[in-house]
Amino acid sequence: MKILVTGGGSGIGRAIARHFSAEGAEITIAGRRMDALQETDDGRGMTCRTVDVTDEASVQALFDAPYDVVIANAGAGNPSKLRDMALADWKSTVDVNLTGTFLTFRSALAGMQTGGRLIAIASTASLQGGPNISAYVAAKHGVLGLVRALAKEVARDGITCNAVCPGFVDTDMGQAAVTNVMNRFDIPRYKAEKLVVGGNPMRRMITVDEVVAAVAFLASPGASMVNGHALSVSGGEI
Repeated sequence: MKILVTGGGSGIGRAIARHFSAEGAEITIAGRRMDALQETDDGRGMTCRTVDVTDEASVQALFDAPYDVVIANAGAGNPSKLRDMALADWKSTVDVNLTGTFLTFRSALAGMQTGGRLIAIASTASLQGGPNISAYVAAKHGVLGLVRALAKEVARDGITCNAVCPGFVDTDMGQAAVTNVMNRFDIPRYKAEKLVVGGNPMRRMITVDEVVAAVAFLASPGASMVNGHALSVSGGEI
């Protein structure tokens, strides 16, 4: 099985790539920094490709051969009140999260065969709002809309398109959210983390392995009739 993971240089993307590599899949990881991609690989034999997911030509260059599973994981977001947000910040958030997923999936479909899987790493922000993250919420809602529409386009080709929607995951991005709360309210880290995970009934951050398990299911034969679905990994928050 040939698998592409964007945003493979850290966090969820790194964990996904290492999981499927251990299962014997042929993995290509793509991201902005070659050193981070090589750290993910760490001698596992993955193919490392640099990419800017907001650039059409850069994304198209990844698809010189078809993949069986394409996981659009690249994403980013910074907190800001809408009234204070610069247009450039809005555009960059939408470009990375939504346009990047569009470009990745569009290029993937050029060569994907029956049985192919398109999987977007979305967010609980695809399913609900949240203060101070309006650009991220708008972009991630767009990702889920894209997934649901595309699922109906590709169904007759035997391809599925789904989204995994995690809450706060214990990654660098998740810890950055905790740091932002610390700084905003001038409180210690343990209190900030309690606030960050307050919407999760299990009252803890999600592990990367729990997200990987959801992705592995959607890529498995057992998910062949799961299409256009938003799989929430959030401890019951959604």
